[in-house]
Amino acid sequence: MAFFGSKKSRTALAASLRDSSKLSSRLRELLSNRGTLSRLSVCLLTILILMVAVESWKAPFRYRLGMFSEHGIVANSTFKVSNPIETDRQRTQKETEVPYYFKNQPDLIDKLPGLLKEDLVSIANAKSLDELNADTRAELGLTPSRRLEQFVGQFPEEPEQTFAELKSLVSSPDSNDTKKIEDLINDFTKLITDLATYGIVNENDLIQNQIRVGDEIAIINESSDKDGKKSDNRKVTTVTKVATFDIRLPDQLSASGGVGRLFDNKAFQRLAPLKAVLTHWIYFQAPTTLTYDAQRTLKERTQARNQVEEIFDTFQRGTILVEPGQLIDDNQLALLRAEYEAREKAVPTYERVIRVTIIFLMLVVLAVLNGYHLLRNKKAVARTVSRLSIYLSVIILTIFLARLLSYDPWRAEVLPLVVTVMVFAIVYDQMMAILTALSLSLVICLSTGAALGHFVVLMSVSAVAVTSLGNVSSRSTLIKLGFGMGLTYFLVYWGINLINSQELSNGFFDQQIVWESLQGAGWCLAAGYLVAGSLPFIESLFGVVTDISLLEMSNVSHPLLQELVRRAPGTYNHSISVATIGEAAADKIGANGLLVRVAAYYHDIGKMLKPQYFIENMAQGSGSLHDNLAPAMSTLIIIGHVKDGVDLARQHNLPQPIIDFIEQHHGTTLVEYFFREAEKQADLSPDHKTDAEESSFRYPGPKPQTREAGVMMLSDAVESASRTLSDPTPKRIKSLVHSLVMKRLLDGQFNECSLTLSEINVVEESLVKSLIGIYHGRIKYPEERSA
Repeated sequence: MAFFGSKKSRTALAASLRDSSKLSSRLRELLSNRGTLSRLSVCLLTILILMVAVESWKAPFRYRLGMFSEHGIVANSTFKVSNPIETDRQRTQKETEVPYYFKNQPDLIDKLPGLLKEDLVSIANAKSLDELNADTRAELGLTPSRRLEQFVGQFPEEPEQTFAELKSLVSSPDSNDTKKIEDLINDFTKLITDLATYGIVNENDLIQNQIRVGDEIAIINESSDKDGKKSDNRKVTTVTKVATFDIRLPDQLSASGGVGRLFDNKAFQRLAPLKAVLTHWIYFQAPTTLTYDAQRTLKERTQARNQVEEIFDTFQRGTILVEPGQLIDDNQLALLRAEYEAREKAVPTYERVIRVTIIFLMLVVLAVLNGYHLLRNKKAVARTVSRLSIYLSVIILTIFLARLLSYDPWRAEVLPLVVTVMVFAIVYDQMMAILTALSLSLVICLSTGAALGHFVVLMSVSAVAVTSLGNVSSRSTLIKLGFGMGLTYFLVYWGINLINSQELSNGFFDQQIVWESLQGAGWCLAAGYLVAGSLPFIESLFGVVTDISLLEMSNVSHPLLQELVRRAPGTYNHSISVATIGEAAADKIGANGLLVRVAAYYHDIGKMLKPQYFIENMAQGSGSLHDNLAPAMSTLIIIGHVKDGVDLARQHNLPQPIIDFIEQHHGTTLVEYFFREAEKQADLSPDHKTDAEESSFRYPGPKPQTREAGVMMLSDAVESASRTLSDPTPKRIKSLVHSLVMKRLLDGQFNECSLTLSEINVVEESLVKSLIGIYHGRIKYPEERSA
């Protein structure tokens, strides 16, 4: 027995086991709940997405352009940095070494011998110069007026003399022998071989493509090559590299050109006397055979450029990257970024796993803190998957944009942060907004490597945004708040950098600090304009209504209110009275009086569909339509105005908070008048006892979910009941209000809203005071005497 300890110990152990069993059972129950699992899954997914957004596997890069380096920055590891200038220089050099590509059409040159033969035969057959064709004379230089300038002085003065010499060279006297012409054509064919091989370029192509003298040219020749099979002709492409001198016709025909120098060759001595004539003729007849191939040239140059590998400068460990007392410029920031990337590549896998795990745990801690607040104070958000998803999506988007905008040149991480904080202050409450601001600022600063001072700046601006957004009565409020946040950012950012400086005199007018302060202030101002302009979208997304929209809806020209006045004027007057006393009561307990007033305008719009069944719309002296109906049927008609009101509100796109008031302003209260009538009938007819069940005479609810809805329930009840007082003295009014408040309280109508007993007491006093003011006594004016 000693082994099991004393009886007291065994009892304590048993109790502990029972508690553990209950806790495990409760946990299993929660996890088995589909809604709970869905919400936990959404939260877990959010944490995983945030880990990707903050790049949890990498250390943050903390350097920014213009950052002051008091002690300098030294390389902690050897790394390489791309040298774009040297790389581009070598690539450009390699690119310029690529020749310009031209496609050659040698077939055009092959036609020249035949054309020359025709002209020479014409000379041989002509007896005089006049018998030659005008074009033939011009081509051969026999027409001085059409002779090319560069050949002036190379021909005899008299064209007849040139003709005679030509005729003697191409034919024999008194003979039709064409052997001389054939020999000349054979020699000419050999003479122009280089023209066929290298081709002839158009001068305009050289000018347009900026091809200079001395640039290398690649000639692409395509020829058919038979490999022994009669039916198989394959194209063989050859590329010949030449200079521009070899493809310009004037250069080719010059004394040092490929064609011109052959005239002095013994093998072409028959053509030497015809040098001037043949050269002139070639100028006239030689076609352009080279076409610039821009696509091939670009392709070859791109390929040559890409073959040059990127050139890197190596920085050894210990190299000073930023000198002490300097501001980080563009080049130094690039070096720091390169060192950061090199060190990241060297991080082992196990260290990355440890980093990811730590960040995951940190995010879980923040999630638990925010989740605890949601569960205690914002149950509607925490227990609804759709609302929770919207809240978490905004968190993810904020962190993603803040990190993206935190780098140069934007430096605008404050913009998404402040916008989100302002939206949450408007949509939820100030406590939730400041808690979210704390979490977001922590994540942003830790993931971007920002210093503690920057965290203070972000929280200072967020605090100004939250404390100034108790309510939004106009869009100008948000614009003014933008100026206030901008001023706060400027002063706090400038002040923190000033006190961190050892020499205050130099920090007062530091241009870099002033510029960064102004830049952040500008983003804060932009946040005010952004939220002001997107308020309708925010209200629609989160299902809330701001004071601005409430003021717009309070206009009596709204179609629903106009229709209510026309169809049910008594109900309209009742709604106006409820709005008046309800707003005053809500303001007394610090609730949103404007929301109560506007909701009161619309809370009974469902009555306009059957106005004659409600007493405030009945004409005095007329009978009630309920006299001919059973109490249960009358109750259905009375209760139906809630559903009809909700349908009308949705048809006219009223915001959900107003619809909630329509549904909740009666809660699950009893339609007492008709219930009592049903009880009387049941007493007289015991067979109809079941017709008087209380549950059949209660409104469907739900009960009021907010303080404002609870205030309006009481305001609606006391305003209606006060009209039944024949003598509404202050004492009777006070007694009536108290009895109605106690009846609702004891009926449990305020169990689901956050109204406290002290607040209910304050509301009761306000309602009494308002009703006494409405029903106060007046002096009876004397009747006018007749003359």
